Amino acid sequence: MKKESLAMISGLATLILPFLCCFGLPLLVLIVGSSAAIAVTKFAEQYAPLFWLLGTIGVGWAGWRFWQKRKNNVHKPILDSTLTCPKCGFQKKETMPTDACQFFYQCNNCQSMLKPKPGDCCVFCSYGTVKCPPKQAGEKCC
Repeated sequence: MKKESLAMISGLATLILPFLCCFGLPLLVLIVGSSAAIAVTKFAEQYAPLFWLLGTIGVGWAGWRFWQKRKNNVHKPILDSTLTCPKCGFQKKETMPTDACQFFYQCNNCQSMLKPKPGDCCVFCSYGTVKCPPKQAGEKCC
């Protein structure tokens, strides 16, 4: 189980558990009798501040983990794209460069030289299944 899920579940559980006495008390009375239910309720009332403290810590921890995940979730570009030759339809999976645009690509099947379409910056933007890394990041391309 991921830490974020565990944090969220533990925070919610520690906040919900004290309220179970309100909903579970009638059921507890039916199952174990009224004297046992009163004893359990008295016990739970003694530790109500502890339950609230644990609930606050649990929800705080869950929120912090969620915030850390969002903060560290930097968009990582997809580097693999499948190029499709417009002349013969041949497809090949290629890894895109991260530091430069690829203006030309020679098809392995028909040996034709691919160039970007007008308005596109590279062959991956024109013929690939995934746009180039700068386009994925929303930046200007080469």
